[in-house]
Amino acid sequence: MRTRPRPYTPFEPAWWCRGAHAQTTWQALFRRSPRLDYAREIIDLPDGDFVDVDWADHPEGPLAVLIHGLGGSSRSPYIRGLGAALRRQGFGVAAINLRGAGGRPNRRPKTYHSGHTADLDHVLGVIAERFPTRSLHAAGFSLGGNLLLKWLGEHPDTDRLRSAAAVSVPYRLDEAARRMNRGASRLYRAHLLRGLRQSTRQRHRLFIGRFDAEAVANARDFFRFDDLVTAPVNGFSGARRYYALCSSLPFLRFITVPTLLLHARDDPFMTTQVIPRADERSPAIRLELHDHGGHVGFVGGRWPWKTRYWLEERIPAYFASLDELSPVDEPLPAD
Repeated sequence: MRTRPRPYTPFEPAWWCRGAHAQTTWQALFRRSPRLDYAREIIDLPDGDFVDVDWADHPEGPLAVLIHGLGGSSRSPYIRGLGAALRRQGFGVAAINLRGAGGRPNRRPKTYHSGHTADLDHVLGVIAERFPTRSLHAAGFSLGGNLLLKWLGEHPDTDRLRSAAAVSVPYRLDEAARRMNRGASRLYRAHLLRGLRQSTRQRHRLFIGRFDAEAVANARDFFRFDDLVTAPVNGFSGARRYYALCSSLPFLRFITVPTLLLHARDDPFMTTQVIPRADERSPAIRLELHDHGGHVGFVGGRWPWKTRYWLEERIPAYFASLDELSPVDEPLPAD
């Protein structure tokens, strides 16, 4: 049975989960992964590789495509949590595991990255062609949000999506990479780089002769890793060129699909300089900027055992309001 979306309320952090780092780490450290029964589909890509899409479909109603962030997958708590919330409100869910993130070796050296929109374009095309009468929405987190926004800007005439939402996006990749080299953010950098180096070792047979394996093992920041691996494997001349071409900020002014941007000023993955100004956003974009929330956090609730994950209220309500599933209260002005 479909539940009615909650009316919009501005985010208020839980008193027991204050601070950017508590907000950022709570789900990973303490949240029990929400239950969401997936059925996996392998979607072949035009270059001979594949992506895994995990479905939690609903027999009728709209569909929502979910796109994880760096080091994530369809199993990430924030993906499963939002997917479960959308299912309760009558949405079918397709959670994409970006190329190489599905838990199985890929066939080609190319990896997913912040600007590789070709795979997303193909998957959205497959879903839209399969379900021509069902409206389609999409939500992306962090890297996945950057990817979604870049795709939207590249396809200003698209009619595939009814709406989109992007959370905690590194709109300027160069600035985000620099931010991760400062203060406590270096802990997140170390964690993410460990995963990237491990993934690179596992895929070494596809990368033979493409880079110096010893140098990759010693890479201690994102610029160095991207310069050694992400850029050459994916056809960029270097990290700076990769960051310049794949940052979503220059694409925002071309977006025509109604799009919700959710961001916190205290996001430890980036500085406030990355947040797009009004003149950098198209009229189709609504930015909701909050003082607190961390990176893909937005944890609320009166007690730790009665946690409310605000993103799982706000995003379904936004999608539902544009799909005319149920009336919701008009949000307060965001800017």
